[in-house]
Amino acid sequence: MIEVASLSRSFADKKRGVVHAVNDVSFTVAPGEIFGLLGPNGAGKSTCLRMLATLLAPTAGRASVNGFDVQRSPARVRESIGFLSGDMGLYQRMTPRELMLFFGRLSRVDEATLKRRSGELIERLAMSGFADSRFDKLSSGMRQKAAIARALIHNPPVLIFDEPTATLDVVTAGIVEGFILEAKREGRCILYSTHIMEEAEYLCDRIAVINEGRLRTTGTMEELRAVTGKQRLREVFLDLLERQVA
Repeated sequence: MIEVASLSRSFADKKRGVVHAVNDVSFTVAPGEIFGLLGPNGAGKSTCLRMLATLLAPTAGRASVNGFDVQRSPARVRESIGFLSGDMGLYQRMTPRELMLFFGRLSRVDEATLKRRSGELIERLAMSGFADSRFDKLSSGMRQKAAIARALIHNPPVLIFDEPTATLDVVTAGIVEGFILEAKREGRCILYSTHIMEEAEYLCDRIAVINEGRLRTTGTMEELRAVTGKQRLREVFLDLLERQVA
């Protein structure tokens, strides 16, 4: 459901010249698969996700989501995805319930379905205590829950999540993990970026390591363990980065 072929994004910097934020990256993600994209800060993860979400145009290469090309059919791509970025972009005078209703209507969800879906998400994300409170009164964890609900309100077949549990407590992070696993069982395609290695090891069917804009390694945990001789994903990840530097 996600196909990425030689995708690149570069930009000009006055001091550094041409910077290749994403450089010739290729991978696929199948229905019912959780694909983890891991890398250090500045590795190119978020740039890659933003190109797939049609927020950035590729410099070269191509990508399609749910059968739609990200450059030729950006509106159809946006209809197909639930995208959660590190920048939640929440309007401070709006409430979580209003946010879901607003984005559901933008996605042309009918009113009866929208009312049912918003109620389900409020209950399942334990948002009932603040669903009608303005965002300027909410904690970062509460805002993150609302941002996740916004990404799910139109019931998309593809989920692109960038650090979805970064500001959540253990209990709420567990709820989000449950959502992700349920989405997998329903046959959805999930592209998942996180710095929490234990989370990636638990959730992801395959993991790709990106560094300095290039996709260095892709495989299952078993395959990555065989390559590095390490067991924990944290150790596997560090070993792969050291090999790349060497």
